Amino acid sequence: MSKQNQVTAYQERVYTALQQIPEGRVTTYAAMSRALGSSPRAVGGALRVNPFCPEVPCHRCIASTGFVGGYKGDWEKAPSGQNQESKLQLLKEEDVLFDANGFLVDKSLMWDGFNVEKLK
Repeated sequence: MSKQNQVTAYQERVYTALQQIPEGRVTTYAAMSRALGSSPRAVGGALRVNPFCPEVPCHRCIASTGFVGGYKGDWEKAPSGQNQESKLQLLKEEDVLFDANGFLVDKSLMWDGFNVEKLK
């Protein structure tokens, strides 16, 4: 990532971690925070301002409960239009489905195989 994109060193680590998540799989804020040695809130803060989405797939990170969570800073439907519907659509295109309440249907799609060495 180039410095011209004005991301912090921590955000760059988060975005590097996101790029490890395979298409058609999801991880959690908690799993990412463990891999990064940080907190789920810090991960969420970096995802909220991801200037590279959807190429750097922040949509593949969900809550540990299996709930879809937010997208681009909006936790639920918001006037900005950047909300759960956008995230759900991106995930649906990768065959990752959620029920009517916003919970992951197939828990076997959860992934946490981060290469921690690449995140240092």
